[in-house]
Amino acid sequence: MESILEIKDSCVTSEQLLRSYAFARYLKIYKKEYLEDLEKKGEKHSQEAKQKTELIANLTLKDILQIFEREATGVELERDRAIVRFLDGCYHHYRNKSFSRLVRMNNDIITSGSESQKSFKAKISDKAEDLSELIITTRRKLLDRVGLGHGVSRSHGLDASPNVTAGEISGHFGSIPSAYSKLAHTNLTVTADIKTGVHYETSVNKRAFPFYELNHNPLNLDNFEPNDWVAVPLSVGKWLITAYIHKSRGCIEMEPGLLNLFPLYKIDKDFVNKKPDGIFFFGYPGATEKDLGFYNDKENDILIGLVPDLPEYGYFGYCKKPILTLHNVLAILKGDFPLHCGCNRYVVGFDKDTNEPFISDIYIKADDMGKAEFYKSDNDKLKKLKFYGTEIGAFACLDGFSEQAKLQLIGREIGYNASAGTNARQIVPVAEENEVSTGSNLDLLLYINNYDLKKPGETMVDTGMPVKDAIVHFHDGRRCAAGSTQTGRGGTEISYWANPFPLLKDNDGTIIHKDLYEKYTDTEEELISTIEKLVKTGDMEVGVAYSMLMAGVYEGNTDEKVLESGFKNREEIEQEGPIRLAESLIVSVKEFAIKKREKLGKDLHEVDVTVAMIGDSRTGKSETAEKMEGILNMNIA
Repeated sequence: MESILEIKDSCVTSEQLLRSYAFARYLKIYKKEYLEDLEKKGEKHSQEAKQKTELIANLTLKDILQIFEREATGVELERDRAIVRFLDGCYHHYRNKSFSRLVRMNNDIITSGSESQKSFKAKISDKAEDLSELIITTRRKLLDRVGLGHGVSRSHGLDASPNVTAGEISGHFGSIPSAYSKLAHTNLTVTADIKTGVHYETSVNKRAFPFYELNHNPLNLDNFEPNDWVAVPLSVGKWLITAYIHKSRGCIEMEPGLLNLFPLYKIDKDFVNKKPDGIFFFGYPGATEKDLGFYNDKENDILIGLVPDLPEYGYFGYCKKPILTLHNVLAILKGDFPLHCGCNRYVVGFDKDTNEPFISDIYIKADDMGKAEFYKSDNDKLKKLKFYGTEIGAFACLDGFSEQAKLQLIGREIGYNASAGTNARQIVPVAEENEVSTGSNLDLLLYINNYDLKKPGETMVDTGMPVKDAIVHFHDGRRCAAGSTQTGRGGTEISYWANPFPLLKDNDGTIIHKDLYEKYTDTEEELISTIEKLVKTGDMEVGVAYSMLMAGVYEGNTDEKVLESGFKNREEIEQEGPIRLAESLIVSVKEFAIKKREKLGKDLHEVDVTVAMIGDSRTGKSETAEKMEGILNMNIA
């Protein structure tokens, strides 16, 4: 297992930092890598390399500390300068290539109640800043001591924060079923501070293997070493799903991404009685490709998801999608209806002079996944649908984003595979936890068609079709693929309801998860019946939205069609298509707001309109939201 650096020391001075166990451990890691690199370059026989090798191999803590203790001159000064240059390389390696975790324990959140999750979070952030400042100060002192300072300070451009600063409690406070009691020996991360603006490279940059239900429990606890794991209790929709990330390079890089994507579960005294609804393992040693998937342990009433420690699964999508799959399975079993969608709540006000509608605010409820719950209105006793989201972040593909939008992401992102030609991704915060977890009446339900071309002047939102005709589009779930899955770029693939994780039907119509499919279709009958009644009463609209996001690469579109649709070339469509949809969507939202206000009472100053757009990857969910922000000049990120 390639080492990561866990920092548990409390240091306030440079001397304490240099004497710490964490520094000694990291120095050992860097020395080993440095000497191996010298040997790989074939320089071990040169005099320069020989001198470097002897200096570094024999370097001790005493050699470093004495730099502060003496006024060196001559040969001693040159040796000290060589040591400081080496340590400066160590510093930059720590900042750019290592993975470090600063860990602080605090069980008082559970035991005494004297500490809250919120106050613990503030302390954790302070610890991260203090450590960064101490490291930078120590570096500057060393450079100055040997005359290598550069006259001006550049501290603010040299952040030395840990990748993750974690506030942890004992894993024994979690209510783990007795069959899985070994898991309780891994501490739980209950608050964290993550270093953003960081980009990680992973072994692959797209998913190629499905995450299906298994007929065996893939979790072999004989291979579970508690100290080798990070455990993060996540709030995914209404459920507690604890993610276990292996502390090895290639796996641990997923931790900051998850912390930027999902909210942490609320930890209080009641937490000790809350059994996880699901547990997920990423990078499980000893597991094989046959163990990739999820298992419903009915005896212990818990879902288990597992991704083996194999390079072909080294991608953040194998964290996000499996966790959402566990959420969706739980939703299906409960009788809710998972929706693979982006969803926004639009606040529409009415001008006091003209009574004309205007969109005053946009709140993201879901970037990629949510669910519809059934409820009965107290006013008219009509069964309706409430939408709930799952993520507070977006796993955004940068291919279709404008340069302006990309600039707005800088500094808040956890990036993956920035050097990849396509499918470079960033996880950025986009939604507030209370917005995601609060249900909103579902007003418009649209399927995103990302490949059919539309001519100028045509509406990009079609809600004039009968409900049964609209449902055909959801059933088909057809989209033009971007090449981030098994389907080649430009080809089309179908997925029932845009693949609500897990995939319930294969492209050829084969039912994959029989029990879940039957439960899902039973709920779907109730959903369609409910939608038909709501459309009839004017409480809801359903139809198709045309983003044209992939119409330029879609193999079925000719150059003549592209020109007839008002585009100069195929490349232009990716940016202009979502703009056209955004403009049509603004009109649709305002029109529905007028109708909703008439039903609720004309004296209302504003109404909410919640719109869910169903679609798989690269159909235009995030891209359309970004274009709407530009049109309305609102910051929804």
